[in-house]
Amino acid sequence: MLRSTLIHPEISAVLGRAGHHAKILIADGNYPASSKKGPNATVISMNLMPGLITCAQALKAVLSAIPIDAINTMGYETEGPYALTEDPPVWSEYREVIREAGLDLKLEPIEKWSFYDAVSTFDHVLTIQTADQQRFANILLSVGVRMD
Repeated sequence: MLRSTLIHPEISAVLGRAGHHAKILIADGNYPASSKKGPNATVISMNLMPGLITCAQALKAVLSAIPIDAINTMGYETEGPYALTEDPPVWSEYREVIREAGLDLKLEPIEKWSFYDAVSTFDHVLTIQTADQQRFANILLSVGVRMD
């Protein structure tokens, strides 16, 4: 019986094989998960219906299972139809989940098109496709080192 919050068998298997610096994408419901991924990435669909599950829920589960060194968000657009004038509300949720996990990590935004490039690398091992409907909710995690 697993002790972490994460109990999904396939996600657990991929994370168990992931090493230091491996990348895990938690994608919102609008992310093109089938085409914007690394060649070694497994895509797991957790999008049951709009809003279930959310990226914050997936983040909480993943943080319970593995060490993380860095957390990158997809930078939001400031012009055009999807533009925002301030950080997306979901980023506050992420900060709370990170704090609750006892981690001292900051969200580090990557410009939208550079974010796609960062995901399309050989060290991208997993995409968890959620049904989160919030804009710019994509989050990229870098696996850390177990210290205990």
